[in-house]
Amino acid sequence: MIVIDNILISDEVVEKKFVCDLAKCKGGCCEEGDAGAPLSKEELAMVSKYYEQVKPYLPPAAIAEIEKKGFYQYDQEFGWVTPTLPSDNEICVYAFREKDGLIKCAFEQAYYDGLIPWKKPISCHLYPIIAKPGRHGDYDRVNYEPRQRLCSPACQLGEQLQVPVYKFLKEPLIRKYGEAFYETLDAIAADYFEQQTNDPA
Repeated sequence: MIVIDNILISDEVVEKKFVCDLAKCKGGCCEEGDAGAPLSKEELAMVSKYYEQVKPYLPPAAIAEIEKKGFYQYDQEFGWVTPTLPSDNEICVYAFREKDGLIKCAFEQAYYDGLIPWKKPISCHLYPIIAKPGRHGDYDRVNYEPRQRLCSPACQLGEQLQVPVYKFLKEPLIRKYGEAFYETLDAIAADYFEQQTNDPA
């Protein structure tokens, strides 16, 4: 376990390798799960604020579901989440499927198209890292939780390219916890890899 201030980070975030292989997974994390994407309280305002800008990217069924359920909903286990579309394998209502089957986030596409300044929910941006408050006390737990089948190609590609999880997710980690946190984590990781290299075993 790595501890930086009040953040507890699983060793796997540094030890494991991961690089998304969208050609193989097709963005399946947007539809495979027990609920929609978790949203922070601050992100609830973002979702409703930018809905009109992302609406043109969405299929009619998703728009109808949003109008029926609202911009977000509360789940007893996960808290505030995006709604999902039962008629399309529980895909997030803010996702759209291209002709080749690749699933994209409407918020992220609108961001890249210069329409909005907010990229997407931080829970999506961080995946397969799961960051959430600890059950007891004022701290966060940061764990590496890839899906065994869906993320297998990404784990293999990460090993092939030798890219640690935390380096692949540098942007969202900085977005979540700041530059100083990431620099500290990077220094800890450098010490870890040096020890691994020097270990005669």
